[in-house]
Amino acid sequence: MQNVKVIYGSTTGCTQSAAEAIAQAFGTEAINIADAKTEDFQADLLILGTSTWGFGELQDDWLSGINKLDQVDLSGKKAAVFGLGDQEGFADSFVDGIKVLADKLKERGAEIVGETSTEGYTYTSSMAACDGKFCGLALDDSNQSDRTSQRISQWVEALQTAV
Repeated sequence: MQNVKVIYGSTTGCTQSAAEAIAQAFGTEAINIADAKTEDFQADLLILGTSTWGFGELQDDWLSGINKLDQVDLSGKKAAVFGLGDQEGFADSFVDGIKVLADKLKERGAEIVGETSTEGYTYTSSMAACDGKFCGLALDDSNQSDRTSQRISQWVEALQTAV
């Protein structure tokens, strides 16, 4: 496997747990965005994770951390996003945060990989969804924690073939 970096922001620990599982599958370490340095964004596959707060907002550490991407040229690199949300409590902004990250990655030149199906979710609206797919991996530890491990495994397997 080529150089893979996993960078996340987590408030309650759920996104951190997902990031660590994803990083472990790639044989790397998960890096908190609060501690990330510019060189941490240099990878053949850059994986970013966030939870979504309020009405579609990024996790707190990402609010300032997203600006770190402005210093990085990701042209020719592949990137993927994952995020946690609450599809019942915040059904109209489910995992919106991953769309914010995906848009920033595209702006910096990255090719987004790792779309996943919207099937099996009960949200009403998500900026991260388009044509039956999320722009990355959507997780809901509040309502579907029993599906998290399998969803991560399937996503990682798909990413490994995409790189």
